[in-house]
Amino acid sequence: MKLTDISNDINEWFSGSGPLADVVISSRIRLARNLAQHKFLSRCSTTEKSQILKKLKTTLMSLDLGEKVFYLSVDKADALNKRFLVERHLISRHHAFGEGPRGVVIAEQQSFTAMINEEDHLRMLVLKGGLQLTICGKQINRIDDMIERNVDYAFSTRYGYLTACPTNLGTGIRVSVMLHLPALKLTGQIEKFFNAAKDMNLAVRGLFGEGTEAAGDFYQLSNQATLGVSEADIIRQFEKTTIPEVVEYENAARNQLLANQSDILDDKISRAMALLKNARLISSHEALFLLSHLRLGINMRNHMGASTPAIKNLCGPSNLDNPRGPSIKTINRLFMVTLPAHLQLNYGKALEPADRDLLRAKIIRSALNAEDKTNQ
Repeated sequence: MKLTDISNDINEWFSGSGPLADVVISSRIRLARNLAQHKFLSRCSTTEKSQILKKLKTTLMSLDLGEKVFYLSVDKADALNKRFLVERHLISRHHAFGEGPRGVVIAEQQSFTAMINEEDHLRMLVLKGGLQLTICGKQINRIDDMIERNVDYAFSTRYGYLTACPTNLGTGIRVSVMLHLPALKLTGQIEKFFNAAKDMNLAVRGLFGEGTEAAGDFYQLSNQATLGVSEADIIRQFEKTTIPEVVEYENAARNQLLANQSDILDDKISRAMALLKNARLISSHEALFLLSHLRLGINMRNHMGASTPAIKNLCGPSNLDNPRGPSIKTINRLFMVTLPAHLQLNYGKALEPADRDLLRAKIIRSALNAEDKTNQ
């Protein structure tokens, strides 16, 4: 399977489906594991890294993971393919541009990925659309158990699973939820969200993880403590309490915009639609910013029955009872396929920034105007 087979469409987990999907983009659970009788990667020779890679690749490719999988040698991939995998959230930046033998096993629907020789010997992820952490937990535990029947993990009866970074010690689990929080940003309440997360010992990161900014009003919220806390407790707390509370705050901010700042809301949505339908040059950052405002308007129309001039305009030639304007799936797809590496991979070659901005604008114009024609 080639990366171009998946590069022109969205992941299953980014389709806009699943519980609370108007705010919760995706749920992700990651497990960090290391093999017994091998050094941590920071102390490994190239030969030992190759041995670890071979053993884990063979094991993973032999398992019944529920869908077809394919393998990619990350260390042998070119820079564009590496950036594409990062944009898809299939590997980390650290894994993409690290050193030594390393690879990734990816499910065709991209709901599962396993990084070999990232920071730990094995980091596996399960992703689902919306708030589906319990389902993610069951799937990744099943896969983890299958792997553990074939290899010996580094495990301590006192400390649990041994990991390269002490913050992952114990269960080795990292629960992460990607959230779209434009109303908290527009109403000036996003700092309260940051402070509340810090008080609860949670990490807030940008669209592409650690060290990245919250482009498009997307934020990743994840646990930091893994030692002395069970996987089930972490998942339960996130799914039943933490994330529903954040969703409630975002929805309250959306209602506040509608009740008290409808002119500001209309201006943001109208400007976004006008620019995206007519601009000839759009940077990646600007596209994420404008698409975020469209996504907000569409979700307020679909989930809140909101009605303002700009939101009505999103319905095209129909009405709020029968909306036929841009769909969330269309907007989500544009978020993904207009990212720099996606653009270039789908175009077939590397492009200069100005050429990417030109192509990005053309793709967005074509998608939005095509929907208008379909709805007439």
